[in-house]
Amino acid sequence: MIKVASFTFNPFAENTFVLSDETGEAIIIDPGCYDAEEKNMLSNYIEKQQLKPVKLILTHAHIDHILGNNYVSSKYNLGVEMHADDVELLLAAPVYGQVWGIQAEPSPGPSNLLKPGEFVNFGQSELEILFTPGHSKGSISFYSKQDKFAVVGDVLFNGSIGRTDLPGGNHSELIKSIREKLLVLGDEVRIYCGHGPETTIGHERKHNPFLQD
Repeated sequence: MIKVASFTFNPFAENTFVLSDETGEAIIIDPGCYDAEEKNMLSNYIEKQQLKPVKLILTHAHIDHILGNNYVSSKYNLGVEMHADDVELLLAAPVYGQVWGIQAEPSPGPSNLLKPGEFVNFGQSELEILFTPGHSKGSISFYSKQDKFAVVGDVLFNGSIGRTDLPGGNHSELIKSIREKLLVLGDEVRIYCGHGPETTIGHERKHNPFLQD
């Protein structure tokens, strides 16, 4: 069974996730840790739980989700794994940081390009890669069929959806991604969002104002 730990980091209140299983292997999703205190919070959890990080993966490459890439990559000797369509965003992070008044360390370039339909494997666990563009061109979600949850980045929120006015955003494409890739997973599936509290597919199907016909 996969254990999901979440941390809210940086001025954008971004959710970083550490997923681990009984083997002790772990993956870090969207490391947004920005200052020394946040970086220590992440690494202290990993040390306390005696975890071995084996992958650093991104749902997308907007600046708030990658501020800790350089730290995590260096500390745990991990490459950055992501979808090809967001590589341009990743490499432009320092420029976007200036726009937001954030001093962003340059991220390492991608070491592995993740493809929809493939799986992210760690320990005895696997996550299916779902292509869910709309918030960004290369947004992807990670779905555990066995444990019935998905980590979706900024595609879907509790009571809302991701912005589409940022680089690579497309509202109709985002709604299509949610309807065709996430809602079909089943009402019981938990959704871990890039910002705010977790939710479920069933709750969003019934109550999310952006998904009502």
